[in-house]
Amino acid sequence: MRNQIPFLAALLLAGVLAGGCANTEKKLGRGLSNTYEIVRMGEFRRTVEQSCLFDGPSAGYTTGTIRGFNRTLARTGLGLYEVVTCPFPPYDPILTDYFAPGPVFPDNYTPGLIEEPALSTDTNLGYSGGDIAPFVPNSRFRVFETH
Repeated sequence: MRNQIPFLAALLLAGVLAGGCANTEKKLGRGLSNTYEIVRMGEFRRTVEQSCLFDGPSAGYTTGTIRGFNRTLARTGLGLYEVVTCPFPPYDPILTDYFAPGPVFPDNYTPGLIEEPALSTDTNLGYSGGDIAPFVPNSRFRVFETH
């Protein structure tokens, strides 16, 4: 009986290289984005905003807060699940009946690009626009309104 481990390892490596990893990258990126939801609090802010608009301020600040916290925890759990299972199919977003596949922001504000020289197209002029700190909740300070 010959040693078949090197043959199986080569076959596994060929399968991985031939299969690609674009779907794994998408699932891992989506999972990391959803896991970061507990810090970003976009789902929480959107749920409170929508509850205030449709149910009134008193319900928005009480029920909307609880519902937003629950949705934030659920999206974070969904993200952790996608990070752990990223190498395995299915690669499509799950629970799309309840959650949007991408990050959610309130309707009254969606953050733009970070003020970063690598992301600026007019750095040769010495100035550019963008958000200063979009990762800070309710930070709406912009240098120039260019986007």
